[in-house]
Amino acid sequence: MNKVLVICGATASGKTKLAVDCALKLNTEIISADSQLVYKGLDIGTAKPTEEEMRGVKHHLIDIAEPYENFNVGDYAERAEPILDEILNSGKIPVVCGGTGFYINSLLFDLSYGNIGADAGVRRKYAEFLETNGKDALFEKLREVDPSAAEKLHINDVKRVIRALEIFELSGRRKSEQNDGFKLKRKYVAVAINYPREELYKRIDRRVDEMFDLGLVEEVKSLLNRGIDENCQCMQAIGYKEVLFGLKNGDLRSTMCDIIKQNTRRYAKRQITFFKKLPNLVWLNPEDATAERVLELLNESD
Repeated sequence: MNKVLVICGATASGKTKLAVDCALKLNTEIISADSQLVYKGLDIGTAKPTEEEMRGVKHHLIDIAEPYENFNVGDYAERAEPILDEILNSGKIPVVCGGTGFYINSLLFDLSYGNIGADAGVRRKYAEFLETNGKDALFEKLREVDPSAAEKLHINDVKRVIRALEIFELSGRRKSEQNDGFKLKRKYVAVAINYPREELYKRIDRRVDEMFDLGLVEEVKSLLNRGIDENCQCMQAIGYKEVLFGLKNGDLRSTMCDIIKQNTRRYAKRQITFFKKLPNLVWLNPEDATAERVLELLNESD
């Protein structure tokens, strides 16, 4: 079956367990699609799956970047595409699991931004601007000419920021005006676990409490001792930035914990909104979110 199984959705919704259940049934491998699991040393605050939780299933794109490195969707696609193709070419169905929507979309759809050609001179100009002025100034340039595109891109995804600026300069048209839509690269079946909002929030609260019990504050202190501070991209992740702020300002554990819970709930809402736009995504009630049901969906798909 030349298709990809995607298990996505909100944080703390049980994606990892379902993905492992499915991978075991399919005798296949999992490709993580989580922008924080790529970082070595960020384990507790990212709810990185343990060896026990992986249950012998090979997981890709976890612990592949140093915490002082920047890592964006372009880097992800560059690393993930060959792995995905290798699993497909072996006759297996890869399981893509995660909550970073841009990572997932990069594997499923052609995000080349239309048919506007490339211009090495224009790209070099913006690369030099980036080098001189930084990514904040580069992103602000895009926001000035195409605020809609800026809303959809991350400030760290400088490759696509430059591409959007290039499109505007070469064509006089905003990237956001080009309706690329969802141009499919690979067939897929996508599922998400649809917890009632209040139940999902309770799951988030329990997870955050567990993170503190496991030593989240100590993990952040360890990263700081290694020279990983707020200037590093990874420390802007939910859980890490709040603890970092709390340590600097003498906040109590309870204060840090409450702020992380609140920010995680907001993030979960944004994830749900994002994934609602994914074509043909099947939302499963928690009691129906089983490997058996997912395999039925795979068999029923074209």
